[in-house]
Amino acid sequence: MGGDHGPGVILPGLEKVLERRPDVHFVLFGRDEIVRPVVEKLPRLKTASDIVDCEIAVSMQEKPSQALRHGRWKSSMWRAIQAVRDGEADVCISAGNTGALMAMAKFCLKSMANIDRPAIAAIWPTIRSESIVLDVGATIGAEALQLIDFAILGAAMARTLFDIERPTVGLLNIGVEEIKGQEEVKEAGRMLREADLKFMRYAGFVEGDDIGKGTVDVVVTEGFSGNIALKSAEGTARQIAEYLRAAMGRTLMARIGYVFARNAFQRLREKMDVRKTNGGVFLGLNGIVVKSHGGTDDEGFAAAVELGYDMVRRNLLEKIRTDLAFFHRHRPASTPPELTVQANGAAGRAG
Repeated sequence: MGGDHGPGVILPGLEKVLERRPDVHFVLFGRDEIVRPVVEKLPRLKTASDIVDCEIAVSMQEKPSQALRHGRWKSSMWRAIQAVRDGEADVCISAGNTGALMAMAKFCLKSMANIDRPAIAAIWPTIRSESIVLDVGATIGAEALQLIDFAILGAAMARTLFDIERPTVGLLNIGVEEIKGQEEVKEAGRMLREADLKFMRYAGFVEGDDIGKGTVDVVVTEGFSGNIALKSAEGTARQIAEYLRAAMGRTLMARIGYVFARNAFQRLREKMDVRKTNGGVFLGLNGIVVKSHGGTDDEGFAAAVELGYDMVRRNLLEKIRTDLAFFHRHRPASTPPELTVQANGAAGRAG
């Protein structure tokens, strides 16, 4: 029921999934009188889905607290998440209200052992291929251990989706030098270096431009800066697309050139469109929840579903639990706060 277009886009997206993944079965939570007429026009989906009638649908404008108050236990969003909790579904996919989805998922599924706060991970198109960036909006601010947990979550996702045995992980910072950045980031970097984990390779600090370059497989940050980076990238992509559109229509020769190069421009547009590389994954919960872009089209929603499919098939949750348990059994000691202050003071005087 969520997203900018609702069942009119989401349900045709599921039909596309069934063309490629015929073993999927869908449970559709929403208003029967709206959902069923669309399903009746989609023959594959009709035979591979069940509809669960839900009177309440969370709107895109509702605050998370409002959605929890009136939608817990009975809204389509809550019941879809509950189906994962109860083992009736393997993954929940929604294009709805992000804040409400995260609040309900945390409340219903609960966080994994050793996870204080979950994260939202995004698959980011890069010059090299793709990377994973997290957190892009679930948690504002993070302690060193939380950043390390994000690194473990992201590395497990990279191993699952990219088939990389030991993904490279970088901490987003204002410089690559070890003396730069917030204390939490520097402490997380020290602990990751000392831990030398077998399931990831810590590559040090990375800067904002390294995200698009694909310098590392996983970029770790807290949700405030991660969300700004994501929205900045989306805005830049739209800006470049507008520049290209204006340039291609400016002169007759430019329009003629576009005719010959339109396939290349189409590939560039698809590469830059975040709705096509679709799906923010909620990591750190006892269940898989994928947040599709609200403005996506049917192909983009299909991509979000297939992302969830791949993570279930390749046992993402089991990888995360194993890796978290290993790190927290063998983690390096944290630096006492008083030593950090003294070290900073000494460095400041020396400078």
